[in-house]
Amino acid sequence: MNHKVAFSFADGKTSFFEVKPNELLLDAALRNGVNIPLDCREGVCGTCQGRCESGQYTQDYVDEEALSEQDLAQRKMLSCQTRVQSDASFYFDFDSSLCSAARLEEKSGIVTHVEQVSPTTAILYLDASFDARQLDFLPGQYARLHVPGTDAKRSYSFANRPNAENKLQFLIRLLPNGMMSNYIRERCRVGDEIHFEAPLGAFYMRHIERPLILVAGGTGLSALLGMLDEIAERGGCTQPVHLFYGVRQVAELCELERIHDYSARIPHFRFTPVISDDDQLWEGKRGYVPQHFDGAELREVPFDMYLCGPPPMVESVKSWLQEQELNDSNLYFEKFTENAT
Repeated sequence: MNHKVAFSFADGKTSFFEVKPNELLLDAALRNGVNIPLDCREGVCGTCQGRCESGQYTQDYVDEEALSEQDLAQRKMLSCQTRVQSDASFYFDFDSSLCSAARLEEKSGIVTHVEQVSPTTAILYLDASFDARQLDFLPGQYARLHVPGTDAKRSYSFANRPNAENKLQFLIRLLPNGMMSNYIRERCRVGDEIHFEAPLGAFYMRHIERPLILVAGGTGLSALLGMLDEIAERGGCTQPVHLFYGVRQVAELCELERIHDYSARIPHFRFTPVISDDDQLWEGKRGYVPQHFDGAELREVPFDMYLCGPPPMVESVKSWLQEQELNDSNLYFEKFTENAT
């Protein structure tokens, strides 16, 4: 049985290919045109080093000068000695240009529906099923959409997991005079064709081994919905999952029914929405998301935090983590900027 493997690189590009049973990972990569830097091919030099972020694997031989015991504990691996035992994803700390890998796929989808889910947010639904080949991406990654009728391109995270039907969703922030915003409000019609490039981004869900803290600011929720869909589709996970969702006003909260549905599909799932503006009708958490982290609880067990939102929110969460000196935990984040033109 072949296994599907993803190679992600420091420039945010990703390459997907299949590995044959008992095939060395490096051989499979080279066979598929992904020319990972290499030298000795004997597990000694460390040139083909990466890190397994999801999936199971074994290594034939690793010299202690190439990878230390700590490296191995952190799931670092040598491509020339690795054999995958399941579908897997690997990260390499160099640009894809070094190995002629991860070509962006030029795709297109047909608009099937646009739903305005709050005064400031719409969900764009695309059907890319006329391409028989499944679009591969990792939950959390994004696509660069061409705004119809213009030369502009805008980047949006997938709000769903990959699927055989290539049905795609994107949360779109509706800005006063944004290129995509104006298209959504004024010209978008069912049947429109939208071209896009994908997959992009180094923000994606890794192998789940520790409690998950997911933090979304505004339409940063999109990437985390894709991650939660993936967890739910797998039947949940053994670790607790806590989603924090911060917006300015109650009216900006969206996809609440979908989020609450995760409680039935993901064991130990918790959801905490936070409103920053003063809204007298809101009886839940107020202020900013970091104010509602439980420092004592987070010190009990190391965790993985995934954070997606506007730069001020990302910086405030990073500052809080530094102040709390939670050094044993991992932070993965995606800052996004909102294009007003």
